[in-house]
Amino acid sequence: MENRKEGPVREQTLEQERGLLHIWHSAGPGLQPCPERVLFSRPVLQAALGEHHGLLLTQGGLVYSFGELLWRDVSIPVSAPVLEASLLGKTMVLVAAGGFHCGALSDQGNIYMWGENTAGQCGLTESGAASNITVSEPCPVPVVDRDVVPPAMVKVVDLAFGREHSLALSAQNELWAWGSGCQLGLVTSTFPVWKPHKVEHLAGRHVLQVACGAYHSLALVQSLPPKNYNTQRLEKREKSQSPQPFASERDDLFAADSGHYCPLGVELTKVMSDVTPPRRRSPRPRLQHGGMPAGSSSCTKLEHHEHTDPLTQVDGSLLSHSMPVWRANKDSASLDEMELQNVVQKNSSFSCDHITGPGDTDSLSSYTSEDSCVSSTPSTDLLTSSFKEELAMKSQTNNNSGADMPYSSSPACLEEVQLFLAAEKQALKGQKSSSLTNINQRGKAANRRRSLPGTPTRGSPRRQRPCPCIPFSVGRKQAAAPEDAGEGMPSLETEVWSWGRGSEGQLGHGDQLARLQPLCIKTLTGEEMIKVAAGSHHSLALTAQCQVYSWGSNMCGQLGHVNSPVTVPQLAKLSDGLRVWDISAGQSQSLLLADGDCVQPVLLYCGQQLQPASVQSERLNQGQRSCQRSPNRAESYTVRPTLLPFCMEMGYISSVCCGGSSCAVLADQNVNGFISAVHELASRERQFFCWLSSMRKLLLTPLRNRESVCPSLGEPCTHLFFSLCESFIRLCVLIGRHSASLSYFLHNMQGQDVTSLLLLTHTEHFVDIYKEYFSSVSDFQVMGGFQALHKLSLECLGSKQTTLTQLCVSDKSVSGEVDLDSMLYWPLQQLHQYSRVLLKLAACYDVLTTEYQSLHQGCSQYETLSLSLIRRKKEAETTFLFWKAHPGKSTEVLRLPKRRVVCESRNRSLTLQNAGRFSNHWFILFNDALVHTQGAIPSQSLFSTHSVYPLTCLWVKPVTDDSTGLYAIKITCPEESFTIVASTPQEKNKWLRSLNQTLDHVLGGGSQGSSPGLTAMSRTASYKFTGEGRFKDARYSGGWLAGQIHGSGTMKWPDGRVYSGHFKSGQEDGFGQCMIPHKALNKPDIYQGHWKDGKIHGFGKYKYASSEVYEGCFCDGKRHGYGMLSSGKLDKKSSGVFIGQWVHDKKTGYGVYDDITRGEKYMGLWSDEQRHGSAVVVTQNGVYFEGTFRDNKMSGPGLLVSDDDTALHGEFSDDWTVNGKGVLSFANGDCLDGMFSGEWTTGLKVVGTYTKPANGEPENKEKKHLTRQGQYVVPAGQRWVCVFDECWSRLGCDAPGRGERTTAWENIAVTIATARRQSPDLSRSQSKVLESLEFIPHYEEQVTTANYDNIRRYLMKACETPHHPLGWLVETLVTVYRMTYVGVGSNRRLLRQAVNEIHAFLTHFFNIVRFLFPGLPDDGCVIPELPASQSESRHSSSFAEQCVVVLSCSSLLLPLLLPRLYPPLFTLYCLQEEQEEAQYWERVLRLNKQPDQSLLSFLGVQEKFWPVWMSILGEKKQIVSSSKDACFVSAVETLQQISTTFTPSDKLLVIQKTFEELTQEVKPMQEGEFLWCMDDLLPLFLYVSVRARIRNLGAEVSLIEDLMDPNVQHGELGLMFTTLKACYIQIQHESTI
Repeated sequence: MENRKEGPVREQTLEQERGLLHIWHSAGPGLQPCPERVLFSRPVLQAALGEHHGLLLTQGGLVYSFGELLWRDVSIPVSAPVLEASLLGKTMVLVAAGGFHCGALSDQGNIYMWGENTAGQCGLTESGAASNITVSEPCPVPVVDRDVVPPAMVKVVDLAFGREHSLALSAQNELWAWGSGCQLGLVTSTFPVWKPHKVEHLAGRHVLQVACGAYHSLALVQSLPPKNYNTQRLEKREKSQSPQPFASERDDLFAADSGHYCPLGVELTKVMSDVTPPRRRSPRPRLQHGGMPAGSSSCTKLEHHEHTDPLTQVDGSLLSHSMPVWRANKDSASLDEMELQNVVQKNSSFSCDHITGPGDTDSLSSYTSEDSCVSSTPSTDLLTSSFKEELAMKSQTNNNSGADMPYSSSPACLEEVQLFLAAEKQALKGQKSSSLTNINQRGKAANRRRSLPGTPTRGSPRRQRPCPCIPFSVGRKQAAAPEDAGEGMPSLETEVWSWGRGSEGQLGHGDQLARLQPLCIKTLTGEEMIKVAAGSHHSLALTAQCQVYSWGSNMCGQLGHVNSPVTVPQLAKLSDGLRVWDISAGQSQSLLLADGDCVQPVLLYCGQQLQPASVQSERLNQGQRSCQRSPNRAESYTVRPTLLPFCMEMGYISSVCCGGSSCAVLADQNVNGFISAVHELASRERQFFCWLSSMRKLLLTPLRNRESVCPSLGEPCTHLFFSLCESFIRLCVLIGRHSASLSYFLHNMQGQDVTSLLLLTHTEHFVDIYKEYFSSVSDFQVMGGFQALHKLSLECLGSKQTTLTQLCVSDKSVSGEVDLDSMLYWPLQQLHQYSRVLLKLAACYDVLTTEYQSLHQGCSQYETLSLSLIRRKKEAETTFLFWKAHPGKSTEVLRLPKRRVVCESRNRSLTLQNAGRFSNHWFILFNDALVHTQGAIPSQSLFSTHSVYPLTCLWVKPVTDDSTGLYAIKITCPEESFTIVASTPQEKNKWLRSLNQTLDHVLGGGSQGSSPGLTAMSRTASYKFTGEGRFKDARYSGGWLAGQIHGSGTMKWPDGRVYSGHFKSGQEDGFGQCMIPHKALNKPDIYQGHWKDGKIHGFGKYKYASSEVYEGCFCDGKRHGYGMLSSGKLDKKSSGVFIGQWVHDKKTGYGVYDDITRGEKYMGLWSDEQRHGSAVVVTQNGVYFEGTFRDNKMSGPGLLVSDDDTALHGEFSDDWTVNGKGVLSFANGDCLDGMFSGEWTTGLKVVGTYTKPANGEPENKEKKHLTRQGQYVVPAGQRWVCVFDECWSRLGCDAPGRGERTTAWENIAVTIATARRQSPDLSRSQSKVLESLEFIPHYEEQVTTANYDNIRRYLMKACETPHHPLGWLVETLVTVYRMTYVGVGSNRRLLRQAVNEIHAFLTHFFNIVRFLFPGLPDDGCVIPELPASQSESRHSSSFAEQCVVVLSCSSLLLPLLLPRLYPPLFTLYCLQEEQEEAQYWERVLRLNKQPDQSLLSFLGVQEKFWPVWMSILGEKKQIVSSSKDACFVSAVETLQQISTTFTPSDKLLVIQKTFEELTQEVKPMQEGEFLWCMDDLLPLFLYVSVRARIRNLGAEVSLIEDLMDPNVQHGELGLMFTTLKACYIQIQHESTI
């Protein structure tokens, strides 16, 4: 609390009043012990108690030790603990104490341990080998996960120690163990386990907390989700060790011979037979007693004798020596007689020191462990570790007292031992149990057996964590509830798992068997455990309902009850009004921290209760009790937890701790009310949760499970009641998790930040849960459910009615009746308590601090919520009274759970305008609707008809016209409007205000109402149409404007039609998607595109149920303009794709139809869905036809050319059918002229003249004209006019060039902005392009050489996205071009048409660009330069470098189009030049076989141009006659790049660079000025062309020639191109070279 008001001086005082430690000996309340307060300069954060020692963790991460530190031969009083200096420099956050060893955890998750290490409980430390029995100073114990690669260090967050084992919980909620004994839970038979190993049986489970007893362990584990729980439970049951079902499976592990089992608890294994454990070889060091709580300072000297029994007592001195290993003979039937005699002697000599209580008999069984388990050191625990200190202390106590203690000796005889061993062995032979102890034998000896004492099991539950909702005793992380909003809260879905020795039933499984691996305690499943604690031989578990379950040894009443059996968890008997929230268990006592009648916590004690007369003997024998496996039954002990009265003097206790026979608490003094406020918050929340749990248990659960709940409540109220129960459960879970988190917050309040309280970090979750709960309660009340529920509760509860009455908190319950509505509304009071306590906490901070701001904000939020819920409660009560006052079937139809009454016109204060004189109108305003009833008699709740107007679709407007003298309000609804008239101005204002306030609340306003008339005109709401019209019975959800559909929304019709998109003025308008079901085909028609005035209009995509897809333009719901229709499946009669022009839903105009079924492609005119006019048809067999069509068939003159160049010109009467005069020309020049009839594919009948031209005869020009291609085709300028018309339409023009330029640019800006807003799937690059296009360029200014590049860049960006009209145009032109000339259309006779089509594209495209940029000059004109003044200022130094720029459509637009059209176009060029290309390539391959000099000579290159040297990797080498590909390499490589370019301008630049490279290589070899002449240049360039090996060079030359800019044809570039063309021709005709 660094930001407290008092300042630094006061803060130091506060530290002295926080973390106060009180410690005392657990003598019980009968002695009235006086706790000793330990004075420290630093607050104590945590205390941990071992058997005779303890650890303290103070502020700053310092660790102190006190008590009998056997590993250092010192005894430190608790009043002056010693600092663990070796831990300085490391910040410790947790300490833990075992029986005789210690541990500390650093803030980095590292473990440091010291103390006794005989069983490996301190781990294999760096400072000593495994043989060391003690570790005197803290040493690190690394926890390494070796299952991962590479092995990784594990961060530890919690520790727990027993006598001979240690457990660590990792940040991943996994458990690690080391030490000895079955309490480790490891799958091993070799002990000690020196290094931490993962407890694999809990792998995959979320371990929250661990606790250790003397020889058993407990773990709090989060439950698995419901899906996997049954499976996991089955797996755990199969793995667990039950007494009988799995005995046969364990035969190998648990043999029944003496070699594996000894009745004294010594497990004899092969390892033990060969090697003596370290603790048996080394004596315990000399001890000095007097540590805790008040002992003598004198010490007993420990003597060492070589060949004596390990346990002998001579004159009060304990002699400890190496103990001989007991070996077993597997062939013998019993132990050797000598060994039995030794046993008898040892037990006889020790039994004289055993103090027997009333009813106790001392026998061998007092020292016989029934917790038999696979362990290497249980016997040493019996005979060495446990007794030495206690016997030494006892002798010391005897010496100090000066009086001899009476001992009662009861030595065991040899016969008894023999009979005992024989019975044990016989039982094991007959029954191979999973435990090493026969349960029947245990039952016979139950009245006389004892267990040796264990160690207090408290590894401290605290952890240093920033979040108070995470318990320090419960794992690093508490798993979240299934709700995401509950993350960070403790989980209540927990289980308790136990394992280890169970002779006293401390495992809680209903037996006294040991468990080698963790096993779930099924009786505690579902009990919402939040903490576990383990004593020496008993166990405790704390529930979220503040109840304590206990089981195990109850010799001293430490369980807090006298119920049987003690082998299963039983509830401790707590007094009424006590709520336990912290627990701790020691050797034979339990300490509970609970809430009492006041805020200050109280202490409860369970255990031995000594009478004053027994004090002296208790002091003398306090050390002896720890010598036994189980403590002797006390002379007097508590039968239920008893209050320790001195706790009220300690202040506000935050945690308790037990260990050995001592107890300790940490407390805080109340400073400025902060401590009391936090305790009050936690106490009230725990009390609230207990009340909720009782309500759930006593009332809701029985009623919910009752079969008659539905008939009694009725169907509507039954559903509401179930909803109420579920919301109550969610509230109960929330409060339970919150109360648990507050308890954890109190455990380490000094290390917590108040802003981390769940009330502040999870405010929204609290608000949602409370709102949901109160909504369900108020809905149930409105529907009158409480009356029926009260009757049902009287029938169901019966005798529990009195108990339920005690839970009532209202005044109505004084009479003894249960007021259910008040009880279920009572949680509302808790919100006010939150606000009040948070305000008290805020008062402890300065107003400028973050803590104050956070607390004050939380206070305001909960107070606001409380007031809001109170108001809603009053509304529900008013509504219930309204329905109660107006019963009947007429009003019952209006009664809904969520509906609340706002006001009504029962007194006829409101009527309908122009209503009849005798008509009755009743208006009722609810929180969701306005109800108008006609023919109403409000007093009798009768009416003939009624109308319900949802408020979400209701608009209110006051009528301000005073000429009528009426106080009117106009109501507008989607399907009707009416005016209501008030009787007075006050009544009008009242209704207007109520309507506006309710509307404001419904529409998400501040719920306080708006000024009259200021309701939202634009809103989003849902409405179902009922009137006649297109929307009849349709349900709409979306935007509204003044009573009309407007904006984005979704309309759904009952017949399955769905429209989702934009509306305007009550109709579909804009972009939208519509789905129309097709019942016959069982598939819907789907349209996605633009609408106008309720009809499909604009560009869109229509998917028909017949699998046809149309993508194109619509007008008034019909296909009109450009569009592409793809037919359905291939198994139909005709399957194909049409792309072209549509008029009123029919193909009309130019279009291309690809008939996939017939393998034909039609490119021509259409009329009314039929082929009509000029057209071209090509087939997949290479046949080409051009001619005229009528009535969907070939009719009239036409030209047919086959793949072998045979041509037929004649009259066609049907498809491929000739009938009339014609001329058939063959490829060789022969000709057949006459009358033809028949089909081309089946055969022709000819009557005519066959002509074969003579050699040298001139060609007949008339016949050549007849076979000329292109005479019947549609001109390129008339094709695809519909595409350009659509582009003009998108620019806002009715016809090409007819429109406002400003409107066109505005349409472009709107289109781009809409695309950015409504296209969430755009990539980052697309978004950047659209963003750059949102800026409208300066289109009005004159285009000069300075801004010409800006226009080019804009056009390039516009063509990159289809959202721009120009980009859509380019994309569509590419589509239609590919549809025409790809596939079947890839016919070489279509090349001229393809080239002409590109020229037409450029012409139309250029017209659109000039419309957008009027400053552009005409095609072929010069772009002007800047005026002289601007030119001189900007380019004064580069005047000489300026050149004339001529504008042409090809240079401006061809780079935008041609790269996308290049593949089909270049394919046509290759097909056209196929024969010439073959000749060219054959010559190129032949010429390239020659070396360079030979080829240069052959081509006629003069020797003065022959290179002499060549450069290879920077090194010059001479060119010899055999060199190849060594001359003019750079020029050759440059010319090869011509195949990587697309446009003629780019290809010409490649040719120009080739000439430059050639000149650069030749120029150094010439003297003086050098100029090329064609005689020198052509042979040299011919060599470069040959070596470049350009495939399809003829196609490249033809493409350049056809599409190059005419402005450069006669310039330098034109000359260079002519040179390349000449080289190609020369290579083709090699014989002319």
